[in-house]
Amino acid sequence: MLENETFNRLGTNHKISANTYNFIFGAVLLWGFFVNWYLVITVPAEIVRAVPMMLFLVGYMITAMAGVAIIFKSEKPLYSFLGYNLIVIPISLLLVVVLPNYSHQTIVKAVQITALLTVAMMLLGTAFPSFFKRIEASLFIALVVAILIELAQVWLFGIHLAVMDWITAVIFCGYIGVDWGRANQIERTVDNAIDSAASLYLDIINLFLRILRIMSRK
Repeated sequence: MLENETFNRLGTNHKISANTYNFIFGAVLLWGFFVNWYLVITVPAEIVRAVPMMLFLVGYMITAMAGVAIIFKSEKPLYSFLGYNLIVIPISLLLVVVLPNYSHQTIVKAVQITALLTVAMMLLGTAFPSFFKRIEASLFIALVVAILIELAQVWLFGIHLAVMDWITAVIFCGYIGVDWGRANQIERTVDNAIDSAASLYLDIINLFLRILRIMSRK
């Protein structure tokens, strides 16, 4: 598994102020959500669905993993921002296909709940960084186990247990606290702000998709 070197950049050799760091962090995060929104409202779902499923999945994985590799290995802001977009664009195309399966009301409620949980976990991550640091390894193990169980459910039994969405949502809530806490402990540089925003973006998107499935069942 690719090692995330961003959060190993500890120290006090800050290149930018806390306000500038948080501004860049927030701007990068909002840019990802803007791209998601723009592609969802402009790209017809039929175009994406016309691509063979296997080809779409392979392209999705290659593009997203290339983006992750660039972000975590590069210390140059422009390269990291490019990697971030390589993650955001395939996720946007996935949302183009997924979101039409849900009502507008369900999507809005899922967005609201995701936003509230994200803010709450960021506050907790700020208040209790040591706690989230301690549970980081446990969250990783729990996520790997959850993914393996879900794959086994689909491939071996052709089912999906609703409880797995709840479990995975809790895991990504924990990861929001972990990644936000770590983002505030590393050196404040433009590149680190972009890298940290990318990690939090992935946490939030995964949480949103799980909440969307949970809400749709109600």
